[in-house]
Amino acid sequence: MSWGTDLWDQFDNLDKHTQWGIDFLERYAKFVKERLEIEQAYAKQLRSLVKKYCPKRSKDDEPRFTSCLSFYSILNELNDYAGQREVVAEEMGHKVYGELMRYSQDLKGERKHHLQEGRKAQQYLDQCWKHMDNSKKKFERECKEAEKSQLIYERLDNDINATKSEVEKAKSQLYLRQHMAEESKNEYAAQLQNFNAEQWKHFNVAIPQIFKNLQDMDERRTVKLGEMYRSFAEVERRVVPIISKCLEGMVTAAKNVDERRDSGIVVESFKSGFEPPGDFPFEDFSQNIQRTGSDGTIGTPKTEGSKPDPKHAVGRTKNKLWLFGKKPKAPTLEDLSHLPPEQRRKKLQQRIDELNKELQKEMDQRDALNKMKDVYEKNPQMGDPGSLQPKISETICNMEKLRSEIHKNESWLSEVEGKHGSRSERRPSADVNHHTPHGRESPEGSYTDDHSQEHRTPPQPDPHEFDDEFDDDDPLPAIGHCKALYSFDGSNEGTLVMNENEVLYVIEEDKGDGWTRVRKQGGEEGYVPTSYVEITLEKNSKGAVTYI
Repeated sequence: MSWGTDLWDQFDNLDKHTQWGIDFLERYAKFVKERLEIEQAYAKQLRSLVKKYCPKRSKDDEPRFTSCLSFYSILNELNDYAGQREVVAEEMGHKVYGELMRYSQDLKGERKHHLQEGRKAQQYLDQCWKHMDNSKKKFERECKEAEKSQLIYERLDNDINATKSEVEKAKSQLYLRQHMAEESKNEYAAQLQNFNAEQWKHFNVAIPQIFKNLQDMDERRTVKLGEMYRSFAEVERRVVPIISKCLEGMVTAAKNVDERRDSGIVVESFKSGFEPPGDFPFEDFSQNIQRTGSDGTIGTPKTEGSKPDPKHAVGRTKNKLWLFGKKPKAPTLEDLSHLPPEQRRKKLQQRIDELNKELQKEMDQRDALNKMKDVYEKNPQMGDPGSLQPKISETICNMEKLRSEIHKNESWLSEVEGKHGSRSERRPSADVNHHTPHGRESPEGSYTDDHSQEHRTPPQPDPHEFDDEFDDDDPLPAIGHCKALYSFDGSNEGTLVMNENEVLYVIEEDKGDGWTRVRKQGGEEGYVPTSYVEITLEKNSKGAVTYI
């Protein structure tokens, strides 16, 4: 089918159809634009969602639970998924929407050109028709004038009263009109022939060619739309494999959730390393009551080896179970002895690892400075070797400090590992006087025989942390005694001043925070560092032990 032959007389309708085709193409381009805007907004919202739920803390503070790690993996996959939606929007904007708008502008220019040619051809044909019509009307007019002149001549020629001059004049007028009519006839014939030729050319050559061009243009527009439909789908298809990988990553993250491992992490994070508390002993306060001879009741025998508090033999027991009640906040000590053994071991190991990293950096810096110094010595023009010596000395000094810190922390780590391994062995023991280790624990936590280190100032506890422990008027009974290995200034509230070799009563054991509650001979009570004293518990107390 050809528009040129089948639609030779439908110029106006083809004009409307081609305009509709361009409008439809632009409508589809608008659809693509709105679609890519939706993709852009969707990707932006996804990224905002990921950012909102991504962890904002440092990696050290992040939970290690598999459920949390899997969720963070899902967030990463979702972020990649959002990136693919952005790729879809970008590809649609460049390969579909942008191409459609450029093609639309080309179609408009081409359509305008073809329609202008059609109008020009129509105008030329109309002009030829006007010339032919004017020559026809002139020929008709001249023929009527010639007929009128012939009638006048015949009337005068038959009139006997007409003069010869009038007859000659009428005859001359007749010849003139007949000549003019003949010329009009020839002109009309020529114009008619020309119009017929132009009309044939118009409807058989010019218009078919123009309409054929319009048809080709419209068909190319249709083909282009089909290509854009395909490109629209291809943009989505190209990202499907990557999106599938993102979804597979989410499924893998879900499979990595391990409830057993999470439970193990909870144990690892909060395990204190202490043994569960033993049974509380029976404290017989009727030992000093004298019974009469007539009393038939049998008195409770005294517990062998018991040593009651001489100043407070009878009193209401006030044992605060920190497991269920309010526990005083332990001060933060440099050796981390305020922490439970297991947590202390982990913190010390972490600190040692960090110090080793810093030491390695200092060693690398020292090596680099020494190499630079050698270069300066071999090539003095490059620099003064002596200018590097202060920096080298400073680096060596830093290395020595770090080594000292590492040694100190390793001593504390060895201490806590040794105590942790031996605590379970000595806890059930009922012997009263275990031998104290030959080495004595310094305030820093390391064992040493050097007595010059016994008077180091301990880290200061936080003020007001033991205020609520002495709010009852009834004193606690003594459960043992201790000997001060070091002096302690007791500058904070709740702590007690003690001198080296001073003997005090133990009224409350160390609960794992590094502090023991004691009473002086004069009745003054307070907390002292457990590592500063040698403790001996009574036999009738919670498993009599002797430890430092």
